[in-house]
Amino acid sequence: MKRITIYDVAKEADVSLATVSRVINGSDVVREDTRVKVQEAIERLGYKPNAIAQGLALQKTTNIALIVPEASFFYTGQIINGLIDVAKIYKYNITLHTTTEGITEMNEIIENIIKSRVDGVVIFNDKLSQEELHTLTIYHVPIVVIGNRMSDETVGSVFVNYEHLVMQFVKEYLDNGKKNIALVEDRKNPQIMKQLKEGLEKVYKEYGLTFENFIQIPKEYRSSYMFLKNYFQDKKHDLVIAYRDSQAMAVLNTAHENNLRVPDDMELVCILDSKYNAMARPQISGFKLPDYDLGAVAMRLLTKMLHQEDEVIDKEIELSYIFTARKSTK
Repeated sequence: MKRITIYDVAKEADVSLATVSRVINGSDVVREDTRVKVQEAIERLGYKPNAIAQGLALQKTTNIALIVPEASFFYTGQIINGLIDVAKIYKYNITLHTTTEGITEMNEIIENIIKSRVDGVVIFNDKLSQEELHTLTIYHVPIVVIGNRMSDETVGSVFVNYEHLVMQFVKEYLDNGKKNIALVEDRKNPQIMKQLKEGLEKVYKEYGLTFENFIQIPKEYRSSYMFLKNYFQDKKHDLVIAYRDSQAMAVLNTAHENNLRVPDDMELVCILDSKYNAMARPQISGFKLPDYDLGAVAMRLLTKMLHQEDEVIDKEIELSYIFTARKSTK
């Protein structure tokens, strides 16, 4: 079946391409009788204007660029679902861009985004630098960042306050005299690790203590497991905090291999909860983060910024979390 184009409509209505384009895009410079003639031709032919072509005429593409790190697809799946559901309501299309560590540079993605003339950008990338973000802001493209708290004239953010999360959780341990708490480094999520580490440093300072147990994974180790296997040979902590489920399981397994019982000898908590934490033995305690809501709220905030709605006051939206206690904590 032949695809009907704007050329067919112009021929059918016996008008110019420019006139058809003006009618499609709602221009008020077209005479009413001409407008009716074009609309009738559109209905007879069953022509459906291309959203992108129509958007270019309006300097709008109805396209939103979403940037996510490839390594986080498990977690970002629900974020993407939330974002897409809201995008459908407001009739926006989503173009997915992925970043791969060591292969895809953020500046290349930003260049492609600018060339594609998107209306807005949603970024879920923990390694985004202020300089790279500035590259986008100079083009006056509305941006919503998921995960990092930041805002200015064209930038908003939706986030979980990891600093507050870890401070509130650790206070109970410090109140009970359990001061030997450790945080396992996650090089894939540097900004979140920074928030967690700063939260631990602040809460320790409140108690007149110094936080010293940041377990850094040397770069020569390809996995946390290989390093932790040696680490726990002569060390143990009251509580170990890991960000991702894979690292929490590495702690669990290497502790067991070194005859440390979880939670009797050492407790363990995973910040980013997942179904795999419930499959481990013992089951690992974690925090249920609002992944779907992060995407949905980010897209809604972006639509408000795009439409310059009066209610846009706070461009920094903090979402809550729920702690799920399992068998790895007492």
